[in-house]
Order: sequence, then structure tokens, then C-alpha cells
Amino acid sequence: MKWYIPDCFWHSKSNGVFVSHEAVCILNTNDTPVKVDITLYFEDRDKLPGYSVEVGAERTLHIRMDQMRNADGIPVPQDTPYAAVVECEKNITIQYTRVDTSQPEMAIATAII
Repeated sequence: MKWYIPDCFWHSKSNGVFVSHEAVCILNTNDTPVKVDITLYFEDRDKLPGYSVEVGAERTLHIRMDQMRNADGIPVPQDTPYAAVVECEKNITIQYTRVDTSQPEMAIATAII
């Protein structure tokens, strides 16, 4: 199964107590653990595969994209528009959230996919 998040952006500027970040939250209601793979796509460079996590059976996992590294140790780039494709062999629920604190008027956007 695949889920698509076409509008991702992790801002390098933070203002105040809260840090700008993105999160991909996964809910696994299956009775077995699931491996979840994330591939990043860009406007001006090759895709970055290899971001993987395991979500336990009947568990949730909140993935802070600013803390992720792929299999080659490459972090999610800041100040760069990208899209993410989330893949898993079982049915899971995905929620994407962006917290933008680059201005005093903090913004949050979220979508369940």
C-alpha cells in the first residue's frame, strides 16, 4: 500500500519555544508489527529512499522528520520543498503534521491520509 504526501517543507528557522518540524504519525491496528518505508522526492534532485521504521503491533509511532536519517545517514533537508511516499505491506493510518514557527504567529497544518 502507498500513501502520498505531496507538500512537505521543514523550515530551518524557529521562533520561540517551539521548533519548526514535520511529523508523520502512523497508527498500526494490525496484530503484527509493520515495516514502513519512506522515500523523499524533490523538484531539482534525485529521490532519497531508505527512511524506514518499524511500528509495533497495535501501536502508534510519531516520526519527527527532523530527527530521521536514511540508511546512508542522510537527514531530511531543511528549507527544501519535497514530497514523501510512505509504503507498507499492510493497511495503516497516516497523519502528516507541519509545525512552522518561523514567524511569531506559529502555524500548524495537519492531514489524515
